[in-house]
Amino acid sequence: MTLIKSISGIRGTIGGKVEDNLTPIDAVKFAAAYGTWLKQQRNKDNYRVVVGRDARISGEMIQSLVMNTLVGMGIHVIDLGLSTTPTVEVAVPMEHADGGIILTASHNPKQWNALKLLNAKGEFLNGVEGKKILDIAESSNMTFAEVDDLGKITKNEAYIDLHIDEVLDLPLVNKDAIEAANFKVVVDGVNSTGGIAIPLLLERLGVEPVKLYCDPTGYFPHNPEPLKEHLGDLAKSVVDNHADFGIVVDPDVDRLAFMDEKGEMFGEEYTLVACADYVLSKTPGNTVSNMSSTRALRDVTVKHGGNYEASAVGEVNVVDLMKKNNAIIGGEGNGGIIYPESHYGRDALVGVALFLSLLAEKRIKVSELRASYPNYFMSKKKIQLTPGLDVDGILNTMESNYGHENLTTIDGVKIDFADSWVHLRKSNTEPIIRIYTEAPSQNEADKLADRIIGEIKAIANI
Repeated sequence: MTLIKSISGIRGTIGGKVEDNLTPIDAVKFAAAYGTWLKQQRNKDNYRVVVGRDARISGEMIQSLVMNTLVGMGIHVIDLGLSTTPTVEVAVPMEHADGGIILTASHNPKQWNALKLLNAKGEFLNGVEGKKILDIAESSNMTFAEVDDLGKITKNEAYIDLHIDEVLDLPLVNKDAIEAANFKVVVDGVNSTGGIAIPLLLERLGVEPVKLYCDPTGYFPHNPEPLKEHLGDLAKSVVDNHADFGIVVDPDVDRLAFMDEKGEMFGEEYTLVACADYVLSKTPGNTVSNMSSTRALRDVTVKHGGNYEASAVGEVNVVDLMKKNNAIIGGEGNGGIIYPESHYGRDALVGVALFLSLLAEKRIKVSELRASYPNYFMSKKKIQLTPGLDVDGILNTMESNYGHENLTTIDGVKIDFADSWVHLRKSNTEPIIRIYTEAPSQNEADKLADRIIGEIKAIANI
């Protein structure tokens, strides 16, 4: 069981011991640290924080603890109830709030939960801000409100609908073409809030949704990470229902993957590639993704006359580089679409609307669309970390061993070969080393990953 404290928030497994797991004590401590940090930003009479959660089993308990801790600090709370990460991000500026908290562990299994923290723009905190909150939590230097100054909780469960309104108002969302196409789409909502939001969006666009695991119970019917090996039921449903394609999201609806009409994965790496292709065809400009994302985005960007840049892994790093490079679309290869015309956050609803617009205008099948893009294949593997393992030493040795190659070390070690690459890094959210590779064929990508894993194990004697 694990508790991970990072600049992006606090994430852990439910139950167990304080400081070792995400217990009620830890949830209260970090909510209070966030509230304290919030008050340090601006000296004012009233503070407001938007709070929402995905449907995981522990969500209601953790949300109650977090909200009432903020109330105890004299902070007013806008309770969105069941929501999505991008919905909370959109709600913060709409509510003129001082910040927001999303209670979700994203793609992690049901025993996990997390506090993900937002600033007044509805964007994730940067490293400096996140460290201040961690320092406050460790110092326990937190002051609570007296009885006459307690905050209040106001419920507002309309924000998924308001978020959908915002998506439909985007100029590049071609509602007429989508409605005319008469699409039928299977939606795997992994029994979380995507099962609420995505079908509602599709219905508003005139698309017929076929719901699969769209009951927001928090009992995930399969591993919630939207990867091919977890999506056999979606593949079968797409084929059995003669659907145009399938959609799968993670529990908090910031990751998006598609399945073609044959029940084959479009590839979560290509979610961003397709959406960027559509946006760049209408509004040429620059793009950004992280270092672990496919080269295909670079190729599509260059085709449209733009400039592509790669950031360190992590949404806040992608957003920072997008702002610096005036990127008009960006994201992460895990199916995360960041479209600044909407907001600076990964948003599966925006991704669905842009993808449907592209497909409706091109009037081709999803398999044909996928075949039109550069063909790269990725392998995504990991090594479980054991206590006492010198991860930094391992990465330094790998860097030294491949010093003759094209290296990037802003985030772990990325080795660029002529027609392939490998990226090694510690995860921010799990006790693992991630090994991502990309090559011209799946066999080559897998072989490269296995070779590197063997080299790491030899260095670490594991």
